[in-house]
Amino acid sequence: MGAVIGYLALAFLVSFLLGSIPWGVIVSKVFYHKDIRDEGSGNIGTTNAMRSMGKVGGAAVFVLDFGKGLAAGWFGTLCASYAGWAMIEANPMASNPVALLGGALSVPGLAMALAFAGCTLGHVFSPWLGFKGGKGIAVAAACLMFVYSPVAFLIEVIVFALGIALTRCVSVGSIAAAVLCPILGLYYYGLSGEWVPWLIITATAAVVIWAHRENIARLRAGTENKIGSKK
Repeated sequence: MGAVIGYLALAFLVSFLLGSIPWGVIVSKVFYHKDIRDEGSGNIGTTNAMRSMGKVGGAAVFVLDFGKGLAAGWFGTLCASYAGWAMIEANPMASNPVALLGGALSVPGLAMALAFAGCTLGHVFSPWLGFKGGKGIAVAAACLMFVYSPVAFLIEVIVFALGIALTRCVSVGSIAAAVLCPILGLYYYGLSGEWVPWLIITATAAVVIWAHRENIARLRAGTENKIGSKK
């Protein structure tokens, strides 16, 4: 059982470290000789990178942030596999050897949820930036390709795009995608009764929404930046 716990912890910790890499700050300092945190909204994510470093710099930040989400998802899958095998070795006679709590919680599902939480929280609370960071949308969406499925990822992208198309506010698309995340989780985890992974994913999505609290305040006040509007 100790090996199982070790793989679960590793899924979270490595994913957290991957998520914590502040690519927005690194790209801005190394290639543009400035700190993205001193530009625009001060956020280290793609939207502010586009505004402060242009299309090339913004695209680079997006690809790197998306990439660390993919890496965390892949590592979570690896840990889920090893944890499942460790559970089988610990319970060779069990009818469902990779399940805990009477079959309501699978070890692989928990490993994937922890990987998702790790990379997203690492991005939002980067220890390299005094536990401050971005808002987690690109990282979380990329990781969902492994935690849910590529189809779920495409649904998230569609909702994100619709939110932007209807309001011209990137934040609306981001918040809509974050709200959708636990709803999709009901299909991937809730139907099988895996409520602990679903709760972890839901709590992480809530943190992403919380990270958009300033955007929400501006949306309510009608002062949120819109695509195409003057700075």
